Amino acid sequence: MIRVGIAGASGLAGGELIRLVAQHPDLELTFLGGASSAGRRPSQLHPGLRQDFGLTVEPVPEDLSDRCDVVLLATPAPVSVELAARLADRVPCVIDLSGAFRIRTPELHDRWYPSVRRAEGLADRFVYGVPELIGDRLVGAPLISLPGCYATAITLGLAPLVLSLGLDLKTVVVDGKSGSSGGGLQLRTADLHPLRNGAIAPYAPVGHRHAAEVRDFLEGEKPGRIGSLSMSAYGVSHVRGLMASSYVFTDDEVDARTLQRAYLRFYKGHPFVRVRRHDETLIPVPDPQAVLGSNYCDVTVLHDPDGGRIVVLAALDNLVKGAAGQAVQVLNKRFGLPEETGLTMQPVMPA
Repeated sequence: MIRVGIAGASGLAGGELIRLVAQHPDLELTFLGGASSAGRRPSQLHPGLRQDFGLTVEPVPEDLSDRCDVVLLATPAPVSVELAARLADRVPCVIDLSGAFRIRTPELHDRWYPSVRRAEGLADRFVYGVPELIGDRLVGAPLISLPGCYATAITLGLAPLVLSLGLDLKTVVVDGKSGSSGGGLQLRTADLHPLRNGAIAPYAPVGHRHAAEVRDFLEGEKPGRIGSLSMSAYGVSHVRGLMASSYVFTDDEVDARTLQRAYLRFYKGHPFVRVRRHDETLIPVPDPQAVLGSNYCDVTVLHDPDGGRIVVLAALDNLVKGAAGQAVQVLNKRFGLPEETGLTMQPVMPA
C-alpha cells in the first residue's frame, strides 16, 4: 500500500482527496494536515464523509518520511511554497495542487503570484503539466505541480492543434465559466447566495492567471506556436463544473474533418479525455453537467469557416479532473499503477 498524507484536509479539494484516496485499492490514508482545523475528524469537516479513518487533522510536522510515501498539498499557494520547501527532500513525492509552482518563468510567476515567494531553484525541480501530455515525466518524479482547473481544460482543448497538427495559433481568446466551488471556502461578499445565485459574474474579464499558465506550458513544449492567448472568466450559479470555450484564429488551412480526426487520434488511449460531437446527446455537449463527479474532460472541436476560427469546447468537474481526481491520476502514474485505478466512477447526472 502507498501511504498518503493530505495537507489542507479541511478545504473542498482536501475533502475530495480524502474521498478518492479512501476508495482507492492501493492507497492508505496515513496523515491529515491543517492548521485551523487541527484536532477535528474528517466527518466533522466534510458532512458526506462518515468513514472512521482513525485520523484527526494535525499541524504538518517538520518530517513525514516515517508516515507518508506521498504528500498531497491542497493548500493555498503561499502555504504550499513553505510546505514544499520543508518536505521536498524528506518524503519520496510531493504533489502540489496550488498555483505555487505552475508557472516556471520567474517574471511571469511574479506578475500573477506576487505574494508567493519561492525558494531559489525549487520551482525548476517540479514536473508540471496535464498527465495526458507529460505522462512519462511523472514516473518516479519527486516533485509534481498540477495544472489549475481552467488550465487543464484549456490545455487539453488546445494541445492537438499545437502538438499534433502543428498549427500556428495567431490569436486564442478563451471564455471561461465556472461554479462557486472554484473559489474555495473563503468568505467573500460576492459569493453570498443572495448575490451569487442566478448570476453571471465577470470576475476576471480582462485576464486570468490560468491563461498565463497555459501559454507558459505550451510555449515550453512548442516555442513560437502561439501569438497571443487571452481569457475572460465568469462565475455562474453552479456549484461544481466549468466550461472553457477557446476561439482560435490561425492562417493555416484546416477543415472540420481534419480537426475531428486529429483530436480522436491524439486522445486515443487516454481514457479521461472524451472527444465528442456537440450534437451527439440529448443536450449539446460538452456540458459540465455531463462530467460531474468524474475524472473526465469532454472536448469538442468545431470549424467556423464564416468566422475564420476554430472553436474548442472543454468541460470538466473542477474538483475532480480539475483538482483531486487529477492528483490521484498523477499519483497513479508516478508510482506505476494503472492510470484509471480508483477513478472509474461515472458522472452523476442530473446534479
